[in-house]
Amino acid sequence: MADWDFAQEKLAEELAKLHHFSIKKLRPDGDVEFVITVREYAERNPQSMKFFAQADKPVNQRTAPVIPFGWGNTLLEALTECVKVIRRFPYEGI
Repeated sequence: MADWDFAQEKLAEELAKLHHFSIKKLRPDGDVEFVITVREYAERNPQSMKFFAQADKPVNQRTAPVIPFGWGNTLLEALTECVKVIRRFPYEGI
């Protein structure tokens, strides 16, 4: 347990340490940068996961917009799940 974990008094506060990453989605008409924030919770959240990753913009905007995200027991798992969604769907830049 890291020392910052002790700052949380109640589980409902969901204290989290933030990790930031960026990735470019390569496109013929211009690359798009996604910034991904991974939350590392002090205590496992109500979904029983320690890490949650979420991108800063949606993909698949014209059909069914979705903001890429991922859960995991490790930072790598959550980040990888989020990146998979970015790669899977087109960025249609509406």
